[in-house]
Amino acid sequence: MTTHAHDAGEMIDFDQRHIWHPYSPTPAKVDPVPVASAEGAYLTLADGRRLIDGMSSWWAAAHGHGHPALKQAAHEQIERMSHVMFGGLTHEPAVRLAEKLIGMADEPLQKVFFSDSGSVAVEVAMKMCFQYSRGIGHPERTQLLTWLNGYHGDTFATMSVCDPDGGMHSLWGDLVMEHVFAPAPPARGVDEHTIRAYLSEMDALVTEKIAGIIVEPVVQGAGGMRFHDEAVVRGLREICDRHGILLIADEIATGFGRTGALFTTQAAGVTPDILCVGKALTGGFMSLAATLATDEVARAIDTPEGGGVLMHGPTFMGNPLACAVAVASLSLLDDGQWRRNVARIESELTAGLAPLAQAPGVADVRCLGAIGVVELEEPVDMAMATATCVETGVWLRPFGKLVYTMPPFIATTEEVTAICRTIEEIVTRHAAATGTES
Repeated sequence: MTTHAHDAGEMIDFDQRHIWHPYSPTPAKVDPVPVASAEGAYLTLADGRRLIDGMSSWWAAAHGHGHPALKQAAHEQIERMSHVMFGGLTHEPAVRLAEKLIGMADEPLQKVFFSDSGSVAVEVAMKMCFQYSRGIGHPERTQLLTWLNGYHGDTFATMSVCDPDGGMHSLWGDLVMEHVFAPAPPARGVDEHTIRAYLSEMDALVTEKIAGIIVEPVVQGAGGMRFHDEAVVRGLREICDRHGILLIADEIATGFGRTGALFTTQAAGVTPDILCVGKALTGGFMSLAATLATDEVARAIDTPEGGGVLMHGPTFMGNPLACAVAVASLSLLDDGQWRRNVARIESELTAGLAPLAQAPGVADVRCLGAIGVVELEEPVDMAMATATCVETGVWLRPFGKLVYTMPPFIATTEEVTAICRTIEEIVTRHAAATGTES
């Protein structure tokens, strides 16, 4: 087999002529940055420069890149089998991973469905919800209730519960399923009266057509990087219980410690009927997701009215290689060190970013767990932001008005400080470019 080495310029040129990137035209407006390798908290570029991965590669590489335990698990599993169909077969990695997930999640969540992406995990959750409704004698329940500023994935069903106006999927309009949207949840830290008023407003939107409520609990991700109080999540659980409908928690971004709790629903004292996880599930090693459900949900689906079977089955469902790595990834959380690390990172992000709240052109600064967000008054220039990141040695990927970071849990104090400095530099250059500097 012949291999071809490409220098960075050749890679960029070919990429720009032939390859799409997320939410991008082709060619992209800004040249992609070629990466040669990744280890720990760092990306090594094709030209040898090293950048701190301040994004954990979109929430996923929570333990850093190339963790020895994950590589060992992958090597050992490859020697046994990298894949086998899950139809009619099972294997130890899938069973062990299901055991780990059930052990981490709240006790009522006893059923696990494996898929190969977060979007599909949410699709499966939606399908579960509608089959459950049929199984309990409510076939008229064909819609979900959610809120604005949400994001749940890029496939057609998941797009239908993303923000329909300000989100990334407003293009599709009438081509997606129609669901019911409440206003965005009140920001974290509001008073109890505001939360009660909001929950009353949401409760009023539950009609005979609503099968369940689907939300990103505590942290809204790509729809706006907004945070809300645990009391809001508790209120949603009460609404669902009162109306006999399901609560679906999309914790694909927040699951496995990102906010300082293993799951944000657990921090709120809430057990969802359906829980979606992904991203950090394999520590960013490869794509894998899971949808957990209660026995009650499964029993309703198993009825003739509910369909008799859960109507989904990806080709790479329960992929042994991904499951083996996921077991190793989740085992890294067993000693609890991540809790101390995330608490430290939250403190350092708060200290490093808080002064920017007074900076020209900044609308808001907010931090929670290993998440830091600076919201600008105007959209950031991506060419400037990308150049600043490469120059300062920190990789970030702003979008819209948001400059944000989710460092890996292994990030040191010095690395978090460097991330904050890069964000500050982007804010400074943004103010100069937009004429908002004082």
